[in-house]
Amino acid sequence: MPTARANWKGFLRLSLVSCPVALYPATSDERKISLNRINKETGNRLRQQNIDEVTKEVITGDAVGKAYQVDKETRVPIEDEELEAIELESKRSIQITQFVPASQIDQRYIVRPYYIVPDGEAGEEAYAVIRDAMKDENVVGVGKVMLRREST
Repeated sequence: MPTARANWKGFLRLSLVSCPVALYPATSDERKISLNRINKETGNRLRQQNIDEVTKEVITGDAVGKAYQVDKETRVPIEDEELEAIELESKRSIQITQFVPASQIDQRYIVRPYYIVPDGEAGEEAYAVIRDAMKDENVVGVGKVMLRREST
C-alpha cells in the first residue's frame, strides 16, 4: 500500500500560537476505478469538446467562458477578473477564527474530510496543546484555508 502524501502543508494559527502542519485526506481514492471513453471500432480514446447546446458548433479558445446558473434558463456570465477579485489570498495557513461545540456541526457540510498532523518536531508541542484543549472542551475549531486554486 502506498504511503499517504500530504495534500497541503502550512501553519495552524491560533492567536499568537503557530505550528507547522500537514493536511491529509481522511478518505482514500485507492479503490476508485477510472474509465476512459473509447471508439468501439478502433479502440482509440475519445476526447471531449465544448459544444454549444443550441447551435451544436464546437467552441474553442477565447470563445469559452464561465457563468453562474441562477435557474434553469438564466446564466450570469462571469469574467476571470471577477473571480480573481474575490479569490482568497493564500497565506499557507489555517487561522482558527472561533470554536464551536462539536454537536453544532451538521454532517451535511462535511463533503471530504481531512485530518491535520504536526509537520515535524517543531510543531508537535504546540499542536498537542491545541488538540488536547479542543478535546477536553469537546469543541471544534472553525477557520479558513485555501487548499488550491482552480484553473480555467
